[in-house]
Formats: sequence, structure tokens, C-alpha cells
Amino acid sequence: MKKIFYYILVSAMCILPFSCSLDEESRTEIDKTRFMMNAQEAETVLLGVYQSLVSDAMYGYNLSILFNLATDCEQVEGNTTENYRIIPSNAFNSSQAEVQATWAGLYKAIYNANDFIEIIQQRMKIYTETDRQLAYLYIAEARAIRGMCYFELVRRFGNVPLMTSTAMSEQAPSTFVQERPEVVYQFIEKDLVHAAQTLPYATDDTERTNNKFRISKGAALGLLTKVYATWAGYPVKDESKWEEAAKTAKVLVESKKHSLLNDYEQLWINTCNGAWDPTESLIEISFYSPTASGGASDPCGRIGKWNGVKTTVIAGERGSCAGNVKVIHPFVLKWRTKDLVEGEEYNEETVKDKRLNLSVANYQYNPTKTLYAKGKSDTEAKAIENDRKPEMKNKEKQNYTPAKWDIEKYVQNKLINNDKSNVNWYFLRYSDVLLLYAEALNEWKGSPTPEAYAAINEVRRRAYGNNDHDLKGLSPEEFRQAVQDERAYELAFEGHRRMDLVRWGIYYKTVKTTSNAINLWFQDNDPEKNKPYNTAGRYTKLGKHELYPIPQRDMDLCEQFNQNPNWEQ
Repeated sequence: MKKIFYYILVSAMCILPFSCSLDEESRTEIDKTRFMMNAQEAETVLLGVYQSLVSDAMYGYNLSILFNLATDCEQVEGNTTENYRIIPSNAFNSSQAEVQATWAGLYKAIYNANDFIEIIQQRMKIYTETDRQLAYLYIAEARAIRGMCYFELVRRFGNVPLMTSTAMSEQAPSTFVQERPEVVYQFIEKDLVHAAQTLPYATDDTERTNNKFRISKGAALGLLTKVYATWAGYPVKDESKWEEAAKTAKVLVESKKHSLLNDYEQLWINTCNGAWDPTESLIEISFYSPTASGGASDPCGRIGKWNGVKTTVIAGERGSCAGNVKVIHPFVLKWRTKDLVEGEEYNEETVKDKRLNLSVANYQYNPTKTLYAKGKSDTEAKAIENDRKPEMKNKEKQNYTPAKWDIEKYVQNKLINNDKSNVNWYFLRYSDVLLLYAEALNEWKGSPTPEAYAAINEVRRRAYGNNDHDLKGLSPEEFRQAVQDERAYELAFEGHRRMDLVRWGIYYKTVKTTSNAINLWFQDNDPEKNKPYNTAGRYTKLGKHELYPIPQRDMDLCEQFNQNPNWEQ
């Protein structure tokens, strides 16, 4: 599938922005009246819709890494707000270029999906019966991608325009209006319900010649579950959607078409090498570069370069990894000690959760490819040993990075590039849906049900390797907190935490509490020289940073738009 993405006939879906991000006009080098005349040509164009997701503005960088920082688990490197640090610090304004680029990128993908759907609906009238059946599947895929993009828009930007056809893009910008989030969610719901009813499960797919990294029934059901859970939370707070979330997840869970991989580490081996395994992977953004350097036109991303283990260059063999995403130290401390019984001290043997060492790296790679950590050379030092060294500054200890996308450890065919990689991005895993199922049942029923316990304990049993840590006998409030904590550990650094904190209505409180914890931890002998890494708590405002601003360029051109609260310049 990765090769298909690269060798796609891009000119068939070439969209260029004009007066504003929503005013898109199709510019194709191929006459549309003479293209998509059969299912094979239609599939080529559909893959172009998928490829809309891989740019830096989309899941190549912004929607995978940059926009998901500023939480209680991860933060950006450094102690200023300069350059790339401004967004993870929540210190940006409505004119920020990355915000504009992602807004435009999402609407470009939506336009591409709309364009594809409209053309194929006309073309399929002349298709053979076999091609027509494929066309129905392709339309469902395009609608799922469109729903996914609108989900990103509504949960990140709030009141957004709803562009349901390419004809709407012919309007003057002054006529564009924003829809209430409820209306946008209803549109997303229709797209995803259609996809779930039309598409087969990945393991049952016998019609598509290649379904690798493609939307399936399981993907549509899982995404719809996530949509309902977000719809039920802040800021819309339609709590009736908890029931819908639980019922939708139940269909997926009881189908037995997806499950957890036995080995948590296998997830990262797979995604770092583009190995397709639909067992747990529901929606996975695929990146591929046929060159050794990740050229500008290659659909490759920054996964593992920004949010991986810090690595130095070896000329002709590997590029560097910046390690710009830092794991927040109080989060590491909490994870290490969460399973200790009273009176028990931390050591390597007392860490029962296998996910910790596979998710958090306290090591780097030096010029000779040797693992090393601050305070020790040529070996993988234990983090706790560094923490206990009084001679070390706290800033020296704060070098933990995510370990899930350890390129040096996992990737077999590396790009020799300092910025780009061909590591994939999990947008949705089955474990995410299991935890949403448990959460939705608790919220809907008013207490944790046996099915809710079964769902969360299935995730925990893989983490611990046994059922010794199964949850039971919790109050609704305790179960809610358990789910929130479990999502932090299971899905650490995968782009879910910020959006989770927002929908739970605790983003501001959590960020401020985290900032205070970091500042307290950093109090050492010379605080002026050892300032803590930048935390969003310095700049985050209640009732503002739960949403991103409507880009100022679009505010200026679209006269009927209203800016999100507290973002007015």
C-alpha cells in the first residue's frame, strides 16, 4: 500500500487554494470527463484522497505531534516559546501559520473527498456490476475520510463551516457561515454510519484487491465510538451520546473481528516498518519514501524524528533524531510507582506494567550507535539511578523521550534524513475503543458494568501479563478516574491525551497542576541556570485553549465568522 501511495496519479486530484481556505477550486491536468471510467481508475483517485492525510500540516507532523503536546504527559523541548515551541506552549495567536495550514489541509482533504464522491456517483452508472460494487465501497471509504477530517475540525476548532459539496466552494467567502458543533457531528455520524454499514471488516474483505491501511467496517465503528464519546463531553456535553458510544463499541467488540496483539512491543515494530496487521490497527496513516533521503515530494512524515529517541548522525547510515518531545517527569514518577504497595520501594523488579519501558526512553544513541544516558556512558542507565544522584541538575535528568517510535531500535530500512521518516502513525487502535467502551458504559449506566470491567481489564492484562491487577469493586467516580489513568498509560504520546483532557472538561486544571508539579520538581541549588522545560501552564487560559482559534486569514475574508472565545486580536 505504501508503494501505491507513492506511485499514485497525483494529477488526478490536484487542488489549489485560492481566496480563502474554504474557497477551493479543482485544477486537474486530466479531463474529468475522460477519467474514472472504471473502478481501477476510481481507486487510483481514491488513494489520492488518502494521500491528503500525509502532509506536514496533517498527520505528517501537526496532527500527529505538534498539536497534541501541552498535556500532563508530554511537552516540547526547551524553556522558551521560540520557533516550533510556540504552539506546544500555547503561546501562539490566531495568525499562527501552522494553525492556518492545518485548517486549510483539512478542508482540502474534505474537498478531495467531496470531488471524488460526486464524480464516481456519476461514473458508476456506466460501470459493470462488479465495478459498481467496488464503487460503493470506495464511496464509503471517502465518506469515512471526510467524517474523520470533520471530526478533527469540530473537536479542535468548534464552530466550523460545513462544506458538503464542491459546489459550495464556488460561493464568495463572504457567504460562508459556521455551523453549530451539533450539526457537524450529525453530518459526521451519517458518514460513519454509512461506512460501517457498507464496508466489510478487514479480515472479511474479498472485493478490494488491496485493503492495506484502508478504512474498514471496524475502523468506521471504532471512529464512530470515539466521535460519540467526544460529542458527549465538553464543550457540547450531549450526554445521550454515551449510550450511542457504548452500543457502537459493543458491535465492534462482540464481532470478534479485532483484538489486542499479545505483545505490546509488536505494535511499534509493525508501525515503524509499515507492516500491516489489522488485528489491533483500525486506522493507521501510512508513509512511504522510495528514496534514501525522503525527498520533498515523498509522502513521508516526522514520526520518530520529533517524538522519538534522541539520536546522533552517522554519515551514510542514519540521520539524526531531534527528540524534541520530552516526557514530563512527574508523569514518569507516577507511572513508576503506581503499582507499589505501602512500604515498597521502586526498583526495576517492582515495575509491573510492561508498557513503561516500551513507552518512555531514558536513553539516547551516541555517534557509535551505543545506548547511553545522562550520568553514564556506553550503557543503558536506569532512570531511577540518575534521579537519586545529588550532583546532577534536574535539567540533566529531564531527558526522557517517547520510546514507541525508536527508529534506531525498530526500523529496518531507515531514511538517511534528519527530519523525515517512513514510520506510520496509529490514529486509532482497538485498545482505544476498549477503553472508550468501558468509559461509555460507566457514564451511561451510572456505574461500571461487568462489560466495562472486562473491557478495561483486557487492556490491563496485556500490560501486566496476568490478571493480578484486574479492577473490581470501584465506584462510578473511581472507575472514571481509572479509565482516565489507563488511557494515559496505554495511549501515551499517541495524540489522544490533549483531546481527552478537553472532552473531560479538565484541560486547564490539569495543565496548571502539571506546571506546578514540574516547577516544584525543578527547585534545586541553582534555579536561575536550571529552569524547567517549557510548560503550557505559563500561557494556558481557561475558556480559551480548549479550542484552537479560527485562522485569522479566514476570519478576515469570511465576514460572517465569529472567532472562538478569548482569541480575538
